[in-house]
Amino acid sequence: MIAETAAKLRENIQKVIVGKDEIIDLALIAMLCEGHILLEDVPGTGKTTLAKTIAASLGCTFRRVQFTPDLLPSDVTGIYYYNQKAQEFEFRAGPVFAQILLADEINRATPRTQSALLEAMQERQVTVDIATHKLPRPFLVLATQNPVELEGTFPLPEAQLDRFLLKVALGYPDANEENDILLRFERVDPLDSLEKVVEPEEILGMQTAVRQIRVETSVRNYIVNVCRATRDHEDIELGASPRATMALYRTCQALAAVNGRAFVIPDDVKHMAPFVLTHRLIVNPQTRLRGRKPEQVIAEVVATVPVPVESRE
Repeated sequence: MIAETAAKLRENIQKVIVGKDEIIDLALIAMLCEGHILLEDVPGTGKTTLAKTIAASLGCTFRRVQFTPDLLPSDVTGIYYYNQKAQEFEFRAGPVFAQILLADEINRATPRTQSALLEAMQERQVTVDIATHKLPRPFLVLATQNPVELEGTFPLPEAQLDRFLLKVALGYPDANEENDILLRFERVDPLDSLEKVVEPEEILGMQTAVRQIRVETSVRNYIVNVCRATRDHEDIELGASPRATMALYRTCQALAAVNGRAFVIPDDVKHMAPFVLTHRLIVNPQTRLRGRKPEQVIAEVVATVPVPVESRE
C-alpha cells in the first residue's frame, strides 16, 4: 500500500518537478518519518516549487516565511493580543501553524528567531507565553539556505541542524531537463492545475505503517556501528548523535516501504547515510584545510564498517 501511494505521489509531483526523482523520494521519506528537510542550493533551482507541489499533492495547508534579520520569533509562532470587543486576550496563530512550512533562507534570521522553530520541529507544538498549542499533522518543515552567499547570514547552530532529518541539494538540471522545464512552463504553470492525490489522513496512516517495517538485528547493529564510527573518526570533531542513529533507522524503514519491501537491507543504510548524517557532523579544521568535504568523510566511514551478510546455516 505504501509503495502504491508513494508511486501516485511521485507521478503527480513529476507533473511539475522535472528530473528530480531522488529528491521527490527523499521528500516522501521525510514525510513518512515525520521529519524535516534542509534544502541547500543556489536560488532558482526549484526549492519553493517543490514545497508547493508537495503541499498541493497532499492537500495540505502551506505557508511560506521569508526569513530576514529583522524577523521576530512571534512572526513565526504567533502572538496573544487583546481583543477589545471580547475584552479578553486571544491567540493569533503564526505561519508555523501549517502542515507544510517553507522556511525560506532560514540562515538569514537571527539565532533567536531560528530557535523559535526548535520546539515546533521536535515536539510538534509551540509555546507562546505560558500556553502550549499543538501543530497540525502531518507537519513538515522545508527550510532553504544559499551555500554561496554568506554576507548577512547566521549559520545554523548544531542543535538546529540536528532537528533536520535530511539535508539535500537539488542541483542544476541537465540540458534535456532544462529544455523540458521551458516547454512545461511555456504557456501555463502546471502547479495551478495540480490536484491532490492523497489525503493528509492517509499520510498519518502510512507514518504508522512504516514503523512496522522489519529491521533484523544484524542490520540494526550495522546502523548503530555506522553512526558510532563517526564519533571515532580522525577527521570528525563532532560525530552523529543518538538522534541521528534514530533518524537513520527510521529513514531506512521508509525507504524500504517506498520500494515495496517489508524489511530493511544494508543497501538502504548506505543510500540514506549521506543525507541523514552529513549535516550533523563537524569535521576538524585540518580536514577542511585539505579540502575534504563531509560527504567524502561519510563515504569513507560507511566503506570501513563491515556489512552484515546473510547467514547460510
